[in-house]
Amino acid sequence: MFRSPTPAELGSAVTGVVASDSGNDDLSARALSDLPEVHAGDDLAELIVTAARSARPPHDYDYAYAPPPAPLRDGQIVAVAHKVVSKAEGAVVALDDVQPSPRARELAEAQHKDARAIQVVLDQSAEIVRAERDVLICRTHRGFVCANAGVDASNASAPDTLVVLPRDPDASARALRARLHELTGAILAVLITDSFGRAWRHGQCDVALGCAGMAPLEDWRGRSDARGLRLRATWLAVADAIAATADLARAKDSREPVVLIGGLQRFVTPEDGPGAAALLRPLEEDMFR
Repeated sequence: MFRSPTPAELGSAVTGVVASDSGNDDLSARALSDLPEVHAGDDLAELIVTAARSARPPHDYDYAYAPPPAPLRDGQIVAVAHKVVSKAEGAVVALDDVQPSPRARELAEAQHKDARAIQVVLDQSAEIVRAERDVLICRTHRGFVCANAGVDASNASAPDTLVVLPRDPDASARALRARLHELTGAILAVLITDSFGRAWRHGQCDVALGCAGMAPLEDWRGRSDARGLRLRATWLAVADAIAATADLARAKDSREPVVLIGGLQRFVTPEDGPGAAALLRPLEEDMFR
């Protein structure tokens, strides 16, 4: 079991992080293209480090001023699509092993879906928020509200196999961050991401399911805008914004689940932080129940 480095072990990491990522604040997002298929028990951090070492420097890197940058550097953010994390952790379900319940059969008939797949969704759900128009909106055991409780067949390793969300994405992010630090010595942030729909808007955006090494929110409440107006509601979902940025660096069929993000070292912290759980609105604040 890997653990995250303590602030004492990191020493002056905050100063190092702020100054380390190429010395500028230009935002960059680069997908790693050489990650192999991930299986249960694989050392995901080692696979990421190997892929990063084989990747070429950014296309505009100027060799006249410095040697090629290290593949993983202090202040970078490593955004990882949850499916490779789930696969490494064995969070994969074979439909042949699923026995659907009467409730699953009932929903499957109404939703025109495989009852076994519906049972997997029910197993991953604390609550079915809405079931209509062939869509199941679920609240997972970790509190995420999303379609089908995050259960998905795309990019699964085998036919009739479903990938489910990691049991504890924040714990997964902390462990991955600690292992990456162990392998490289770099002080990084790690995001575990997935595509979520948005109420009242078409399309999907990646959001942070797990987070370590950065504060997922930047609170501007009580501060002032450029004109001196006191802000009352501005609370920036930084981790979600970075997750969405990472998804723009790859295509859905590119098999590039890991994206390295630079230029945002101001958000990286020595401590793991509160995790993506801090992004979840408590049920008592749900205005639509």
